[in-house]
Amino acid sequence: MSSGIHKILFGLLWCLFTLPVMAENTILVIGDSLSAAYGIEPKQGWVALLQEKLTKEKFDYRVINASVSGDTTSNGLARLPAALKKYQPDITIIQLGANDGLRGLDTAVIKKNLEQMIALAKKEKSKVLVLGIRLPTNYGPQYTTQFEQIFTGLAKRKDIHVVSLLLKGIDENIIHFQADGLHPTAAAQPIIVANVWFQLSGLLRKNNN
Repeated sequence: MSSGIHKILFGLLWCLFTLPVMAENTILVIGDSLSAAYGIEPKQGWVALLQEKLTKEKFDYRVINASVSGDTTSNGLARLPAALKKYQPDITIIQLGANDGLRGLDTAVIKKNLEQMIALAKKEKSKVLVLGIRLPTNYGPQYTTQFEQIFTGLAKRKDIHVVSLLLKGIDENIIHFQADGLHPTAAAQPIIVANVWFQLSGLLRKNNN
């Protein structure tokens, strides 16, 4: 083989190895049982369905589900720094607070924990989407109102996105819930995806552009 051909092949190989690698965007979901597909198959949960939708819509994102059933905002706050360091997410979705509310924890503490999580994610240059819920009415009007105000208050911020009612279209009808009355069925998961997508779509970058 002539030296000229060797030079051409070497040049082609050099181009291949020096081409910039397109980094895959990452979405980190840190939540509780509502995001951990409690009581259903993981592939049926809204987080898995979100990954399917992103792929179908040709968004180059990998969804990391770091949700743990039973987690509170305090648990999430403790786990978040390591998750941010490990995955370096382009977008962080925070779905926590439900278990705090069900335990009747101080809403000021819940709000503070969520705000600290938001600050940690933003410090790592991650966009933030917070997912809120409302509590069953048997917790009393005063507490349930204060709890909902956590998320409506966060929604007024300009530096993050918020879905104030993650279970909108679901929690109005018991048919959408499993036997425990707390966790949505597999059939209800696409509704959750639609609720999340309404806010998430504005944060996405198509084909890394």
